[in-house]
Amino acid sequence: MHSLGIQAYRFSISWARILPRGRFGEVNPLGIIFYNKIIDNLVLKGIEPFVTIHHEDFPQEFEDRYESWLDPQMQDEFVHFAETCFKSFGDRVKYWITINEPNLVSEFAYEKGEYPPNRCSQPFGNCSAGNSDIEPLFAMHNMLLAHGKAAKLYHEQYQAKQGGLIGLVAHCFMYEPITDSELDRKAAERALIFNIGWTFDPPIFGDYPQEMRECHGNELPRFSQEEKDFMKNSTDFIAINHYSSLYAKDCTNSSCLETYNRAIKGFVETTGERNGVPIGDPTSMPRFFVVPRGMEEIVNYVKTRYNNTPMFVTENGYSSPNVDNAQVEEILNDVKRIEFHQAYLASLVKAIRNGADVRGYFVWSLMDNYEWLHGYNVRFGLYYVDRQTFDRIPKLSARWYQDFLRNNSLIDIYDL
Repeated sequence: MHSLGIQAYRFSISWARILPRGRFGEVNPLGIIFYNKIIDNLVLKGIEPFVTIHHEDFPQEFEDRYESWLDPQMQDEFVHFAETCFKSFGDRVKYWITINEPNLVSEFAYEKGEYPPNRCSQPFGNCSAGNSDIEPLFAMHNMLLAHGKAAKLYHEQYQAKQGGLIGLVAHCFMYEPITDSELDRKAAERALIFNIGWTFDPPIFGDYPQEMRECHGNELPRFSQEEKDFMKNSTDFIAINHYSSLYAKDCTNSSCLETYNRAIKGFVETTGERNGVPIGDPTSMPRFFVVPRGMEEIVNYVKTRYNNTPMFVTENGYSSPNVDNAQVEEILNDVKRIEFHQAYLASLVKAIRNGADVRGYFVWSLMDNYEWLHGYNVRFGLYYVDRQTFDRIPKLSARWYQDFLRNNSLIDIYDL
């Protein structure tokens, strides 16, 4: 990282590594030592630690005892974990993210049932338990309140002496209407509200978007007045993970797939194709297409909706398609990744020049890493990792990024 010229590094803390049993047990000193070494070495090299407290993993005991994020107990569990991190690392960590992509966790763990704890109902999947129309709302509610309580604690007891900032991150597709009709235009707006608004309206404004309340009625949990008060302005910055754009189609007046024609989806069907033509070049991720204009559009949307609250782009990256049987030389010659980042950064610059208060940008990812259910078969990294020797080999994109960070960004990629 130091040789690349990176000024900040975003990583997450493994809950089970620090608190193997949460509030039911002790802090693991070896876990604290592990992260202290990472943080100390980053600081030594002049690299700012940008820490996500919770990135999807947690001790199994929480699920066994009370079904984790479906139970309000998880809020206090998270606050205990967050405070342990503030106490242990806050003297050196000045940027905190409470929870990574709660909107995505709600969707994939409690609606589609693809992520642990794998809960869902028909027509979303064949899970042993769950309710895809209701449980995502409760899981999200508990995650948002966990964020709010941890942020309140940080603001009241740690921020003055540690001098840091705390925020929340959402997975943010940009949505475009699939036709020019007014219904599809409203569907695209609804898709943004049911993802970005769902995540950021409570920590900015103190409550869910009115459109969600109208759609879900009493099924959408309610914040008490006390909760509204501490939720409002509970995030010092907004962090967005943006990879792609999708088309949005209205389901209120046209036929849609059964999984989209329901309140949990805002009665919007989203797709990466229109009349058989993809919205952009495909990648190895099914719904991630290369649509650079989406970066400017999503940043402008967030800027407008949230009064230009300071922003960070905490993830943006390209997963090379067809790498399963590719030779190493082919993987290392990742011209498409360079073109992706050049185009998306150019789009981001347009938004910044138009007044968006964007404070930072993080490439996903430094190295080819473990991509959850996709394992090691999806490669986002600037560095290739040899899984036999664990050698980290720079791809062409690493050399380009190094030059970019040295303000030599106009260098022709074919000269590298």
